[in-house]
Amino acid sequence: MPNLSFTREAWPIRGTFRISRGARTTAEVLCVTLYDGRVSGRGECVPYARYGESLDSVADQIESLRHDLEADRLDRQGLQQALPAGAARNALDCAFWDLEAKASGRRVWDMAGLAAPQQVTSAYTLSLDSVEAMAANAAANAQRPQLKLKLAGPEDLDRVRAVRAAAPQAKLIVDANEGWSIEEYRRLAPALAELSVAMIEQPLHADTDADLQGEDRPVALCADESCHDRSSLPGLVGRYDMVNIKLDKTGGLTEALALKAEAERLGFRVMVGCMLGTSLAMAPAILPAQGAEIVDLDGPLLLAEDRDPPLHFEGSLLHPPPAALWG
Repeated sequence: MPNLSFTREAWPIRGTFRISRGARTTAEVLCVTLYDGRVSGRGECVPYARYGESLDSVADQIESLRHDLEADRLDRQGLQQALPAGAARNALDCAFWDLEAKASGRRVWDMAGLAAPQQVTSAYTLSLDSVEAMAANAAANAQRPQLKLKLAGPEDLDRVRAVRAAAPQAKLIVDANEGWSIEEYRRLAPALAELSVAMIEQPLHADTDADLQGEDRPVALCADESCHDRSSLPGLVGRYDMVNIKLDKTGGLTEALALKAEAERLGFRVMVGCMLGTSLAMAPAILPAQGAEIVDLDGPLLLAEDRDPPLHFEGSLLHPPPAALWG
C-alpha cells in the first residue's frame, strides 16, 4: 500500500511568458510521490486557473484520496472514476504508472503494450509580445524546425508576418488561446494561410465553438481549451480538424492514450501539448506524442532551471525519458 506525499514547487521561467490571458515569471507545479516501501513513483501537474484549478484545490483533491490510497483500496484504474479529468488526476495517474514501472523493473511503454518511443521534434513557443520582440525571438530561434506563436491582439497579423520574415524556413503554428472573435477569425485565417501557417489553435472561446460550424477552414483548426477527454470529441466534429492532447486536461497518461485512439478513429489529426512545467511533466506525454502530427513539449526549454536528471533535448529534438526521471 503506497505512501502518498506531494510538494508545491515554483520553477523560474526564462524571462516572462505571456499569453492572451496574462503573464507569468514562474511555473507553479505540484509533484506527487507514491512510495511502496521499496521504490517511488512520481507525477507532476500544473493547476490551471482557466479550468477553475489552483494549487490549493488540486492539493485538496489529492489529499481526499489519501486514506483509500494508503489502505490499498485505490489503484490506477480506480483513480479514473475517483477523480475527474484534470491536474490532480494527472499527477496521481502518472505517479501510478511510474511506481508500477519501477516496481516491475519494466518501462512504462512495455507495460502499456506500446513500442519503445523514438525521438520527437517539439515546437518552440514564442510568447505574446510586441511585433519587434517576437521577430527578434524568432530570428534567435530561426534554426528550429517549428515555431509556435502566442497571439491575441490587434497586431496579430503583423506579428506573424514579422516572424515569417525572421524565420522563413520554420513551420509556423499559432495559438490565440481563445482570444479572437469570429469576425477576427474570418479576417485572419485567409491571411495566415497566405503566410503558410500550418495550424491555428483555439481561436475562439470554448463556449462559442458553435460559431465555427460551417466556417471555411483555410488553415487547420486545433481544439485546445475545447478538448479535455474523450467526452469532448463529439462536440468538435465539423468545427475542428485537430485536437491538442495535454495530460493536465485528460487527467493523466491513461486517458491521454485512450483519447488519442478515439480521436484518430473519428478522423481528427493529433497534437500533443503541455502546460508550462518541468521535464517530469513532459516525460509521460512523449508516449502519446509518438506519431502525432504536431508535438509541443517545450516546457523545459522555457524554464531557467529543470529537474535532475532532465529530459535530453538536441535543439528541438526531444529524447525519451531516462528511467531515473520517469517511467
